[in-house]
Amino acid sequence: MRRGIELLGPRDIEAASFAIIQDELEVPVEPSVRPVVERVIHATADFDFAHTLVFSDAAVERGVAALASGATVVADTTMVAAGINKRVLGGFGGSVRTFIGDADVAEEARRRGITRSAVSMERACGLSGPLIFAIGNAPTALVRLCELVEEGAMAPPELVVGVPVGFVNVVESKELLLSSGLTSIVARGRKGGSTVAVAICNALLYLASHDRRE
Repeated sequence: MRRGIELLGPRDIEAASFAIIQDELEVPVEPSVRPVVERVIHATADFDFAHTLVFSDAAVERGVAALASGATVVADTTMVAAGINKRVLGGFGGSVRTFIGDADVAEEARRRGITRSAVSMERACGLSGPLIFAIGNAPTALVRLCELVEEGAMAPPELVVGVPVGFVNVVESKELLLSSGLTSIVARGRKGGSTVAVAICNALLYLASHDRRE
């Protein structure tokens, strides 16, 4: 190894990373949400999320309880779906679903002149059991989800992770979610993305696993 670079194993790297985060995180963070905030910072190396992550009342607790009861996690993209720890989720009897790649979703979106992400949220109306939505990329998915709940086409999910990234309708979609009254974890502003959505879901899964062991 080059001078000054220490060769560490994966567990040691993770432990060292979290030690750095805990040392450098200067913003006071509520203990109940701190594991989620730290996991997002670990995934992004971006301490801004300590300021911009917004948790509705009991969002972490409801998310953990839903996962422990075998919730289905609905992802807006295949990238989000791929990153969620399906081994741990499956151990609780849960699964991950995404409709974005379905041919009939693409065809309907083309015919109606809307996004595949919006149609995907409509497809999720047919799912049963506790649901968690993990939206890391598509603001149209977030907007359509809020509309479907408001219209009564879908029961309020146990948790909405609303962290799309970008410039067009991103901030507005997040503010819509925050004003909807739905239980949510939101990254305010333009930042977010698949990595953030996955980090939040996996942090909740870690907490659910920890609770099971106790």
